[in-house]
Amino acid sequence: MNDQYLDAFVRESEEEITKLNNSLLALETDPGDEAAMDQIFRTAHTLKGNFGAMGFEDASDLAHAIEDLLDEMRQGGMAVTPEVMDLIFAGVDQIEAIVNEIEEHGEATVDTDETVAELRAVLEEGVESADGAPTAADGQGDVATGGAGASAPAVADLDLDPEDVGGTLVQAEIDVGDSDMAGVDAMLAMEAVEEVFDVVATDPEREAIEDGDYEETFALFLDADDLGRVDAELDSVGKIEAADVTDVSDALGSDAAAGSAPGEGDDDHAVDEIKSVRVDVDQLDDLHGLVEQLVTSRIKLRRSVEQEDLDAAGETLSELDKITANLQNTVMDMRLIPLKKVVGKFPRMVRDLARELDKEVAFEIEGEDIELDRTILTEISDPLMHIIRNSLDHGIEAPDEREAAGKPRQGTVTLRASRERDHVIIEVEDDGAGLDVEHIKHQAEEQGVRSADELEAMDDSAIYDLIFHPGFSTATEVTDVSGRGVGMDVVHDTVTQLDGSVSVDSTPGEGTTVSLRLPVTMAIVKVLFVQVGGEEYGVPIKNVDEITRTTDVKTINGREVIKHNDEIYPVVELAETFDVPGETTSNGDGMLVRIRESERQVALRCDAVNAQEEVVVKPLEGILSGTPGLSGTAVLGDGNIVHILDVVTL
Repeated sequence: MNDQYLDAFVRESEEEITKLNNSLLALETDPGDEAAMDQIFRTAHTLKGNFGAMGFEDASDLAHAIEDLLDEMRQGGMAVTPEVMDLIFAGVDQIEAIVNEIEEHGEATVDTDETVAELRAVLEEGVESADGAPTAADGQGDVATGGAGASAPAVADLDLDPEDVGGTLVQAEIDVGDSDMAGVDAMLAMEAVEEVFDVVATDPEREAIEDGDYEETFALFLDADDLGRVDAELDSVGKIEAADVTDVSDALGSDAAAGSAPGEGDDDHAVDEIKSVRVDVDQLDDLHGLVEQLVTSRIKLRRSVEQEDLDAAGETLSELDKITANLQNTVMDMRLIPLKKVVGKFPRMVRDLARELDKEVAFEIEGEDIELDRTILTEISDPLMHIIRNSLDHGIEAPDEREAAGKPRQGTVTLRASRERDHVIIEVEDDGAGLDVEHIKHQAEEQGVRSADELEAMDDSAIYDLIFHPGFSTATEVTDVSGRGVGMDVVHDTVTQLDGSVSVDSTPGEGTTVSLRLPVTMAIVKVLFVQVGGEEYGVPIKNVDEITRTTDVKTINGREVIKHNDEIYPVVELAETFDVPGETTSNGDGMLVRIRESERQVALRCDAVNAQEEVVVKPLEGILSGTPGLSGTAVLGDGNIVHILDVVTL
């Protein structure tokens, strides 16, 4: 199949699935919303047609079953109940799994028969047949890989570390048949299996199995290399009458990831890398025109050089400067993508998580049309997911608790985006319990994050910022949602690497707001080059307020400072900060670069200020990632590498 057509099909299907999820959520909130119902029906019909046209018949059948059930609801023949909606959401999740498999392998092997049968049963027998059906909130929308007893939740209930499984994790459902001594026979069967395979877990617990305290079968989880070998070996064990074996390695991987952090490894709602952009035709025309000018200027420059006409070459270079500047702006604009491309999946995530936590939550999005660079938008999706999950788990209280506090039973989480010049502000606000300063202090001291004296000297804002410390958590117990102290530090690190900042504001009893300040674009930055000894550093021009001599430097309490507009600016010695070797005072007492107050109230001392230039900034990676005072590096025209300063963390 043509890769171009397949890619277009996958991209359109992803958009339709997001649209379908959000329309279903609107219908679930208001069963009388006819506009939502019509949109749902149209989207399901489109998916069915697209799958059929591309030859994916199983997926088309599934979409058709969903469409028929929705049509029955639209005609008023079936009520919109939570049970039916759970079944429909599970079907949509399976469609999404099919699309992901098609994208990865070019084909789909997912078996949709069971889900289609359940949907048809509800259509024919009524709402009652939906009771006990798999729910999307429980993760049952995922595809099962085996027979009875081999579902993912059985793995999720076990305390298993993926690193403890060297090969394939196989779930073996064991039946020892009718026995007067079920416990003894089960024990003998397990001992026989252990002679061949490592048994990493059992369900129920081993003691219960040996006491005969299990239903008709019990499960053994084996570390094996080959599923067929497990089947053959179990058939040879005399005490085992029947065994059903299933590869549940994928379930182990996803469950471990789901419990690792707030939002981390949440495959059901993960936001994929943005792989396609829609470009306005006018932008394409502008780009084509600029390329034509570029080609013309290139020819003119070559002729000038061949004729050794330096004046003409200089004019052409000035012309090229203007063309490349316009080209840069056009390409940057083409890379901008609306925030809704990422946050479109969040309403469904909130719905499922709220059900899992037994909470009532309304999720609102404002400013979803605000645009950001494709790279920034992709990187920020996981941090936003962390924050929202934390808001639901730690922030929003249980309905009864909210009611007792005089609040509405339903909590509200709002994701709000706004534009401020060349930055975008994204806020996640909840009306939950807020952050408890004293509890954070207690946890910080107990976990060794800060000493009691340090905590006493910190204001509330600084206390709130402790939640970004690696490993810090205020949760009293670890759940599948959060509490492992991983998550908010990931948010801080990611935002910092994107040359942004993050802050927290909270009012006890009223709620918490996490604010992210991000650049609209990040690839090309104008910097001021400063000399320190034999080293050169770049300071982003947007952070610079003024360049002065050092004649106004004064010493207060042993610290060098300067005064500007009645404000005191401490002086940061770049030579000392970065331990620059060699002589660093060749230019008298040097120069001062005063940083904008909005960024940080300091002045940087250097030997000399060299020039301004636009550079491509690459963020630091690996062990250098997060180095205080540095935000990235830039490669200059002569091949030299210059470090770009992060004035906030200097």
